[in-house]
Amino acid sequence: MTGITRTSADLDPRRRRILFRAWHRGIREMDLVFGQFADAEIGDLPDADLDELETIMAEEDNDLIKWIIGERPVPQHYRTPLFARIASYRPDFEPAAATDADKD
Repeated sequence: MTGITRTSADLDPRRRRILFRAWHRGIREMDLVFGQFADAEIGDLPDADLDELETIMAEEDNDLIKWIIGERPVPQHYRTPLFARIASYRPDFEPAAATDADKD
């Protein structure tokens, strides 16, 4: 997946803003994590989850990626069901193994 697949036409202004921000993070890996999460779930999130999502998205991308890939422990205040759902949208960030053809 390389970009937004969900229309924002049926969303209220707050959800549209969050959807846009989710796909325009600054680090492509975070675009994929938050963008895919927002595409799938933004329409059904209750206000409390939207509040938490906006708080999480306010964190620095460099910190978020380290928490999501497990390079650093997730801070206690983000060990929530919503953060776990967001992190489950993590693409495979590991580099592909080199093939014999790549070695030539």
